[in-house]
Order: sequence, then C-alpha cells, then structure tokens
Amino acid sequence: MSSRGFGLVRRRVPLARWLLIGSTLCGSAAEACAQSRDAATEAQSRPVVVASKAFGESYLLGEMFAQLLEDRGLTVRRSPGLGSTEVIFQALLADAVDVYPEYTGTGLLAVLGEPPLGTPREVYRRVYSQFLDRWGIRWLPPLGFENTYAMSVPRQLSEERGIRTISDLAREGADLVAGFSPDFLGREDGLPGLRQAYGLELSQVRSLLQAIKYTALIDGSVDVIDGYSTDGRLAEADFVVLDDDLGFFPPYEAAAVLGAAVQFEVPSVVPILTELSGLLDVEMVRGLNRRVEAEGAPLEAVARDALIALDLIASEQTAESENQSDAGATSTESDRNGLLAFLWARRDVIAAQTSRHLFLVASSLVAAILLAVPTGLLLERARRGAEGVIRAAGLIQTLPSIALLAFTIPLLGVGVLPAVVALFLYSLFPILRNTFTGVRDADPSATDSASALGMTELQVLRHVRLPLAAPVIMAGIRTAAVINVGTATLAAFIGAGGLGDPIVSGLALADTRLILSGAIPAAVLAVAVDLGLGWAERGCSPRI
Repeated sequence: MSSRGFGLVRRRVPLARWLLIGSTLCGSAAEACAQSRDAATEAQSRPVVVASKAFGESYLLGEMFAQLLEDRGLTVRRSPGLGSTEVIFQALLADAVDVYPEYTGTGLLAVLGEPPLGTPREVYRRVYSQFLDRWGIRWLPPLGFENTYAMSVPRQLSEERGIRTISDLAREGADLVAGFSPDFLGREDGLPGLRQAYGLELSQVRSLLQAIKYTALIDGSVDVIDGYSTDGRLAEADFVVLDDDLGFFPPYEAAAVLGAAVQFEVPSVVPILTELSGLLDVEMVRGLNRRVEAEGAPLEAVARDALIALDLIASEQTAESENQSDAGATSTESDRNGLLAFLWARRDVIAAQTSRHLFLVASSLVAAILLAVPTGLLLERARRGAEGVIRAAGLIQTLPSIALLAFTIPLLGVGVLPAVVALFLYSLFPILRNTFTGVRDADPSATDSASALGMTELQVLRHVRLPLAAPVIMAGIRTAAVINVGTATLAAFIGAGGLGDPIVSGLALADTRLILSGAIPAAVLAVAVDLGLGWAERGCSPRI
C-alpha cells in the first residue's frame, strides 16, 4: 500500500472515533431526555394519596411524607384522619390510599392476627414478608423510632399505692377507673391481652379518644390511661409511665406502608420515602408531637421544620409554610385573637368544607327520595309484606355509623362515594316509613268521595291521596335530612371531607377551636336545612 493510502487510513480512524463518541453522546442525551419525560409523566400521571390515622403523630408523619414527595416533584393528595387501623388498611387494599404511617406491632397483631414475636428486627421481617406475599403491600425500612404503648398514672397515685409496673396496676386495679382508646379496648395487644397476661381487672373502663385522655387523667376523671411512648404530653404534666415488666407489648417501630398499585404506577415513591428511614428518634418525635399537641403549632410548619432539620428539604419555604393552615393545623395568630378571629381566618376553608358537606347530604338525600317514595307507594298498594320490607330498611339504622362506613370501603374505597352510599342507606327508613304511612292513612272519606265520583285508582292516588300524604312524606324527608347533616361529619373518617374534617382533626390535636370550626357550621347547616324543609312541608299541606 502506498504512503498516500496509509495517510487516508490514519485520517479515517479519528473520524470513526468521533462518530462513535457523537452517537454515544446523542444516545445518552436521548436516554436522559426520555428519563426526564418519564419522571415528568410519572409526576403528572396521578396524585399519590397520603393517608393517616386520627391521632396527632399519624397526622404529623403523614404530612412529612406528603411534603417530602411534593418537594421531589410528585403530586400529592392528602387523606388525613381515617378512622381506625381496619378502615385505613381496607383503603390501602382497595388502592384508595397509597401510603400511610404504621407501626410494626400493629401490623403484626391487629392486621395479621399473630402473637407478638421477640426483637424489633424479627417483627419487621415478619410483617414485611407477610404483607408483601399476601397483598403486595410493602413496608419501607423503619423511620428510626419505636412508639410502643405507655400505660400512665398520676404520680401521686403511683407514690401512694406503689404502682410502678403493670403488674402493680393489676394488683391495685380493682377500684381504679381506666380511660382507654377504642382500638386498645378490642385489640389483642390491648386490654384483652393485658387481662390474659397480667390478670388486669379494673373497676371501670371508659372509651376515650387519644386527644382527651390526658385531660381526663389530669382532672381525675380516670386513674389510668393507655398512651404512646412518643406522646408530647408525657412531659407536660406529672405522670408516671408504668414499666411493662412482663414484656407484653411487642415492638412498634414506625414505618411507611405502601399499597400495591403505587409501587408500579409511581415507583419513585419508594426511594423518596426511604430517605426518611432511620432518621427519626424518640426524643425528636416527642418534641414534634409536643409542638403540635401541647403548643398548638401549625402542623404543616412543624412537619416542614422537621424535614429541614433532617436536611431533606431546603429551608427557603419555611416562612411560606408557617402561613399555611389545613384541617389539622392551628393558627397561632388566631389563637391570640379569639374564636371569632380564628373562624374568620378560616372562612374560605369553612366555606369549602360546608359546600362539600352539603353535597354529601343533598346527593344522598335525593337518591333516597327517588327510591324510597316510589317504593313506599308500591308497598301501600301491595300491603302484604310491606312491614317486613320497612323493618328491613330500619335495621340499617341500628348499625353504628362508622361501622357502616367501614363496610363500604372494600367495595367502594374511601372518599365521597362510600360516604354518599352510607348516608343514602341511613335516609331510606324515615322516608319509606312516612311515605307508606301517609298514603295508607290518607283521609278515607276524601278517597271514598273521589272514588264515588268515578276517579280511577291512579287518579285518586295522584289527586287525593298524595296531596293529603305530602306533609307526612315531607316530615320523613326532613327527618332524614337533619340526621344526615349530623351523620355526615363521620364521613371524615373515610376521607370524604366536609365539616367532619376539622372536628376529627381538632379531637386528634386537642384543639377546641378547630373542633368548633366544624361543629358550629354543622349545627347552623342542620338548623337551616330543617327550617327550609319545614317551610316546604307547610307548602305541601292541602289548603282548607
């Protein structure tokens, strides 16, 4: 080959290398763009639903999850204050919520129904494997702290009667009054298990919400309560936490629990929330809880401050977060200015909650009217078996509201739909009963006269019996509407919103004004609905 040929080869080799490098860079850039588009698509595909139970620490952890996800670019929808472990777990199974904070001991005993194991690691491994195998639900690594049950008594009682352990409580408990949370009363890691393990028998046991148990202990209404080891109020008053000397309570490590769908639909949730794992300790969480529960600091600000202290988010937005308030937050400014100022500051939130509440009531009531009134008319014509059908509808009224709401979750998830269905079922009985009774008992002389004039049965029903029965039917509708206004506040326990949200949040955070910001509008709405339907009832009365 000539020297000229060798020169051509030498020139072609660098050119090929440049082409190879260029194609590689273009491929990398295209891949990066694709990943960026995938991330953007993931963030916009659907919101991540972050839920919590109805107590302060769960609200706080849920808000920390939500803010961390938002800081990483994901869209988040909050569903705080779901009623119980059963409710929130059913919502997770139904993919109605995507993530919530849970405790390993609760997962082991309350969900899996298994006896307590030994070490925290063993419990975590058990719940991790069983939840994943059975339901595809994933436990992320624990957050770094354990929140076990803490049985507490006043220090004076402890010193007078030598009560320092749960065994001491079992010995002295025959004349003591206990205030326990509803969950604790029924769970195997609660009172039933304590009775078996310690032989604990008490004079009286009252069901108390977590937020008011410490108040009851301070004022002497109860002698012993179940609390949590990270409760912010443990250091607020003179309490003694009893030693679990038999090691009854299993480990309760806090962790994020993810539903099956979100792991595949929004996979970045897993590494984002894993950033929190191992970073929280008992003292830090107790201090955060104290700020929320005892000092009335805004929940959003406390959660953001915690994430900033952990170097998980930047601090530029702190001032903005302190000016925000949600259903679970209290306003320090309005605290100083009184209830009216607090309500005025929340007027937009209250208006939105009232609108949602009215929607829940109106939609369920209209659906019940459309079914119950025609059914009542048909039953009046058939007569046979009518009382049986009406009594069957009446049985629904005997179901506790929160239980009926919980029953709808496996079928309908959480949110507005199950709430409307439950309220619809509660509305049926008074409307059905009054429709049947009103038409059946319409003035016999008037109906006989109409028949004597040659009117058909349908004409008699339309022009005589229905007008005479209209006030009675309206009375049933009026009763159902007022009941629904009150019952709809419980819809907050399944994430349906409305005026129950501030009531549930206020109970969890021991914030009276937050409770009143839901209770007062609900009472006003009930009176307004009753007056409006009362006016309609009078308008339906036949003119004499």
